[in-house]
Amino acid sequence: MLDDLKANNRAWATRKIEADPGFFKRLEDQQAPEYLWIGCSDSRVPANEIVDLDPGELFVHRNVANLAPPQDANYLSVLQFAIDVIKVKHVMVVGHYGCGGIAAAVDGQRRGLVDHWLHPIREVCHEHRHELDAIPEQRARLDRLCELNVIRQVKNVASDVFVQDAWARGQTVCVHGWVYSLGTGLVNDLNVTVSGLEDLGKLD
Repeated sequence: MLDDLKANNRAWATRKIEADPGFFKRLEDQQAPEYLWIGCSDSRVPANEIVDLDPGELFVHRNVANLAPPQDANYLSVLQFAIDVIKVKHVMVVGHYGCGGIAAAVDGQRRGLVDHWLHPIREVCHEHRHELDAIPEQRARLDRLCELNVIRQVKNVASDVFVQDAWARGQTVCVHGWVYSLGTGLVNDLNVTVSGLEDLGKLD
């Protein structure tokens, strides 16, 4: 079972060792990434590859539609560990255009449990309905909703007590909002970076 994947793994490990004999030993000894990536589970959005970082250089949390809900213990555990233990300096919330989760949140179909998970996106859609309704083309409207969702999740991350406690003790933590384009492979910086409480108010 899955022999092709195991063969790929062995070939990958061999290439890494050939290029850098000490690579895996260093990984074994420490984990000290400066970045936390909160992204979508979509298989077309591989976090490390998009920003060309090796294992050990990017701490990653992924879920459907890159949400950062304040009631989700999984996300909160990752955030706290990243900030309090690893002491990352940058948290990137990264959505992507053409996100199936974004589309599923607002297409009116019922899918079960995931409908509850995607509810925050419907809230964002409702809050920005006038802006979104003014966009005639469906794909462009969903792309804008994707951006608005990222902005909301940036606000969620920056509003969290783990981040705010870090700021209070003088720790550098910047929260960024990006959207990745499947069609070009490029990241679009939404310019909504929050580096402290004074920036948080600008997202309202």
